[in-house]
Amino acid sequence: MRTHDMPPLPAEGGPAEGTAKNANDGTSDGLRVTLQLDAGQPLPELTAAVNDACARAEERADRSVVLLRLPDAPAGARSWPGPVDIQQINRWERAVRRLERLPSMSIAVASGACGGPALDLLLVSDYRIGAPDLRLLAPVNDGHFWPGMAVYRISQQVGAARARQIVLWGDDIDAGRARDLGLIDQITDDTEGAAHTATVLMGRISDRELAIRRQLLLEAQSLEFDDALGAHLAACDRELRRLATAEPGPTAGEPA
Repeated sequence: MRTHDMPPLPAEGGPAEGTAKNANDGTSDGLRVTLQLDAGQPLPELTAAVNDACARAEERADRSVVLLRLPDAPAGARSWPGPVDIQQINRWERAVRRLERLPSMSIAVASGACGGPALDLLLVSDYRIGAPDLRLLAPVNDGHFWPGMAVYRISQQVGAARARQIVLWGDDIDAGRARDLGLIDQITDDTEGAAHTATVLMGRISDRELAIRRQLLLEAQSLEFDDALGAHLAACDRELRRLATAEPGPTAGEPA
C-alpha cells in the first residue's frame, strides 16, 4: 500500500547492514516491533509468537511498524503443517488474520526458501522485501498443495488463472517471478537496509486509517459495487472529519 506523496522506497541492491536471524524473539525498538520466525518450531509456538507480536503492536501508538523476519526453510522442505489437528490450524489462521488486520504497517523480509508459515505471513504483509535467492515454496503434502488460506490469498493477489498454475502444479516461484506477480515488492542484496528505510517511510502512514484502507482493498475483490459503497462512504466521511480537524481554519480578515 502506498500513498501519492510518499517518498520512493529504496532502490534495489545497496550495501548490506546485516542478515536476519532465524530466531523467535519478538522485540521492539523505536518505530518497530520485530518478529523473527523460527519455522522449525511446532505450530502452537508459531501461533503464540505471531499473537505476541500482534499484542505488542496493538499496545503501541500509531506510526509503528511490524517487521517480519522470515526464515530460510531447510533444503527440500515442503510439507506443512505436519502432525497437527484442525483446532491448531484454526488458531494459526486466526493469528495470521489478526496480523493482517493490524493498524500497524507490516514489512516482511525473506531470503532463500520461503514456504509453510513463512509464506502465510509473507502473503499478509503490506510491503515485501526479498533477497535475490528468494524462492517461494508451495506447501505440498503427498503431491497436493496444502488447502489453507494461502490458496485464498494467492488467488486474491494474482488472479484465478495464475493461482491455478501455482496451486495445481506446486511450482517454485523465484524472486523475479514473484515480483512480476506482485507477491513481493522489492528485490535487493541489502535486505536490512531496505527494511530500515521502509520502516522509517511507512511508519508515517501506519495507523488505524491504514487498516481501513487495507480492508477496503481486501473487500473489493469479493463485494459488488453497491455492497461496497457504504463502507467506502463511511471511510470518506471519517477522512473528511479528520482533515477538517487537522487543517487550520481561515484567520481573521481572510475569506472563509
